[in-house]
Amino acid sequence: MITLYGFGAGFGLPEMSPFVTKTEVQLKMAGLDYRKELARPPASPKGQLPFIADDGETIADSTFIRAHVEGKYGFDFDAPLSLQARAQAWAFERMIEHHVYWAMVGARWVDDANFAKGPAHFFDGAPDHLRDKMREDAQFRVAENYLLSGLGRHAPDEDVDLAIRSLFALSVQLGDKPYLMGNAPCGTDATAFGALAGILTPFFESPLRERTEKFGNLTAYVDRMMLQYYPEFAWAPLQEAA
Repeated sequence: MITLYGFGAGFGLPEMSPFVTKTEVQLKMAGLDYRKELARPPASPKGQLPFIADDGETIADSTFIRAHVEGKYGFDFDAPLSLQARAQAWAFERMIEHHVYWAMVGARWVDDANFAKGPAHFFDGAPDHLRDKMREDAQFRVAENYLLSGLGRHAPDEDVDLAIRSLFALSVQLGDKPYLMGNAPCGTDATAFGALAGILTPFFESPLRERTEKFGNLTAYVDRMMLQYYPEFAWAPLQEAA
């Protein structure tokens, strides 16, 4: 059986990390049995989550895990798609992971109130004399990476403006379809769901979340995907909240 290593539930989500969520949903899409274990990034060969252990082999990074599933188990996540649609799905995935994701990181880690409410608690188990320094160092490193991503070079309103342009593109692509690329889910739906749920969770307040909520088809999409892939999770539908 595959073992998936992730952060676990938190922040009002069944899984805190959008990348772990991506892999978990793709394992569900592929119909593969797996068990989930909690881990932290230093345990991973690449210093990041998720990673999986499968029959003695360890694979890190969600994109390489997907490639492993496709190669070993013969499951094509994009089976319903034409060659052109596959290319478009890949482009949307890159936009989500290299732009939308970083907007979510800024809202969680750079915003001091959200950091104190959420990521700061990753260090609750640290020794008393080290805890505050570890929190400060971690927030600084993430803020530095946010700067390097490009979004962090802009004023707070400007970085959200840029993120909303990418979310607008996702909203237009989704339209009134059940899934991003059509009537059946594909691999990029797992990526989009993980990032959008991470932004829209009611756990964090942010201008990014407030503006994302205005895309009714994206909030409905998150509700549908949550019900489909995490039916046991106590998720308050965003559409009802709106």
